[in-house]
Amino acid sequence: MTIGTLIGLGVGPGDPELITVKAFRMLKECPVIAYPQKLRGSKSYAQRIIDVYVNPAEKEMLGLVFPMTKDEKTLQEAWTKSAEKIYAHLKEGRDVAFVTEGDPMLFSTYIHLMKLMKEMYPDVPMKSIAGISSFNGTANRLGIPLADGDDHVAMIPATSDMAEMRRVIETHDGIVFIKVAKVLDVMLDLLEEMNLLEKTFVVTKVTSDEEIIWKTNELRGAELNYLSCMVVRK
Repeated sequence: MTIGTLIGLGVGPGDPELITVKAFRMLKECPVIAYPQKLRGSKSYAQRIIDVYVNPAEKEMLGLVFPMTKDEKTLQEAWTKSAEKIYAHLKEGRDVAFVTEGDPMLFSTYIHLMKLMKEMYPDVPMKSIAGISSFNGTANRLGIPLADGDDHVAMIPATSDMAEMRRVIETHDGIVFIKVAKVLDVMLDLLEEMNLLEKTFVVTKVTSDEEIIWKTNELRGAELNYLSCMVVRK
């Protein structure tokens, strides 16, 4: 029996034109396109990116729900169910492309899925197709080089540990913070204290048709979307 291949497919930061030629080919060739699906039925971010390239009438469209919760039992059940749905196609010899915004090997849903599939179905072949990350998209939209020459650059999730955030800022020339929404105001306090507010930039859903480039004076108290990046370039 020939088992299909699971492909982690990076589709870029938001603009459909920023997918790679290889990603485009995979979307055309793979019979099954899997994607994160929202509970309320609205399209996920990754699904919207590939809309212009995929005709649902010609593909098996496999929506998978990954609930935003910290309840371990709920998470385990949902992830296991998704893995089982994917394997149902793979065992029939059909390749499955799991699309994810950005790059599949950088802060993506695919990483956990890949680990789970290896545990549950170690016979499944897997590969990933690199994609342009939101970090790259943000730097280019803003016209800000993240690193040059011997510069040090960091890409990290923002946390409430301000001592650690300060250390990262002090020891790098360019820093990209993700998951910044929940700690936005305290991050702004820290950056103001470090006299870096003028060198701080925030972009939401970069390169997409919903992109927002924030002005620094608009940020305090703002409710940022999860898909927001903060760039600090010293």
